[in-house]
Amino acid sequence: MVSKRKSYTREFKIETVKLVTDGGADVNQIAADMGIHPNTLYNWIRQFSAKPTEAFPGKGNMASEAEEIRQLKREVERLKMEREILKKAMAIFSKDPT
Repeated sequence: MVSKRKSYTREFKIETVKLVTDGGADVNQIAADMGIHPNTLYNWIRQFSAKPTEAFPGKGNMASEAEEIRQLKREVERLKMEREILKKAMAIFSKDPT
């Protein structure tokens, strides 16, 4: 039987990280109290300290930079297709009918 991975809300992660960072509490003790592995809490602390406003975006939600990159890649592909269509059209219209 496959066990389902636990998921935590953004608010839970932020509050747990703040217990460690603001309160100066022991990571191992907080992790045990919250029922999570200490390495998980260390990862959350690292993510939150790197970008507090963009930390823990949730399922399907990307960080703003990642979302912008995805949109730009999609636009590049669209522009490449348009360029190829215009090249073909130019070749058709530039043929000498004689």
